Amino acid sequence: MTGEPQPTLAAADLASKSDAELTRLGATLDGVTILHRELRYEPGSKADKRAERLVAGCFLLTFVSTVAFIVIYGWFPWKFSLTDERYYLYTPLLGVTMALALLGVGAGIVFWGKLLIPHETAVQERHDGYSDEIDRQTVAATLRDGLDMTGVARRSLLKRSLGLGAGALGVLAIVPLGGLVKKPKGELLHTQWADGVRLVRLDNTPLRPEDLRPGGMETVFPGVPGGTRSADGPVMLIRLYPDVQRIPRTGQADYNWGDYLAFSKICTHVGCPTSLYEQETNKILCPCHQSQFDATQDAKPIFGPATRALPMLPITVDADGYFVARSDFREPIGPAYWERGNYD
Repeated sequence: MTGEPQPTLAAADLASKSDAELTRLGATLDGVTILHRELRYEPGSKADKRAERLVAGCFLLTFVSTVAFIVIYGWFPWKFSLTDERYYLYTPLLGVTMALALLGVGAGIVFWGKLLIPHETAVQERHDGYSDEIDRQTVAATLRDGLDMTGVARRSLLKRSLGLGAGALGVLAIVPLGGLVKKPKGELLHTQWADGVRLVRLDNTPLRPEDLRPGGMETVFPGVPGGTRSADGPVMLIRLYPDVQRIPRTGQADYNWGDYLAFSKICTHVGCPTSLYEQETNKILCPCHQSQFDATQDAKPIFGPATRALPMLPITVDADGYFVARSDFREPIGPAYWERGNYD
């Protein structure tokens, strides 16, 4: 394409040439013509140093954000709030630190490409067959020279910051998996239900047995401060028809109070609210993915993707005639997960 004669060199002659010379030689041997090659900034100039510090700062942001994520994930109190107890900062802080970690490495790569990698325009002829020894060595030299031009070989600050950032991202991907092997905190295993806690409506009024007709269902909450706003507290209080035969699950024969049963509203599939109850069939339905549970079998799953029964809340009536819980749930509510054991 260029009309220039192809140089003929012995492999021994290559050792005396610099990477830059071998780069151009390799380009010529491979039919490549470098039309334009330009660095953004003069190596070692103030602008070049500023660009290097900018890229390194992005990678250091990734490292610092990852360390902050690990500290928050492992030691920060998840019920910490500055003003309102309904709005905890634990999850937002995890999201912000993870976002900054990903932003840092992404911005660092973009700035590196725009500010430190030279702009090059080249034209190459295609050829058939395998490359000989000279081609292979000159291509390797080109790669080394290219790395040097981008600053990898001679910019120790970038190498260290890139190593910190890349290592931090690897740790960021692994740390949350620790929750799968460590024993979860008590907050994940228990709700606000406890012995003597009344079952109340959304307006905090308690319920008596006569408030629910046969075949009826009422959504109730723990009668404690903040109970009506708790994400894991909603319960379905169901009254079966008197002629319906209940088949209790093992260990739950006394969880009911007569024809009254109480189940968690949180579906064991992905956590949707099981808001529907068919009194004629005694089926509890989850509208999200159509899981169905049989209330007469203590909310055993009978259809759909859910594979675990809805946790049942032991209930009774107190001296004033109001429904109360006899304890917390005896198993974790919501979607099935890794931890199983004794939660009493």
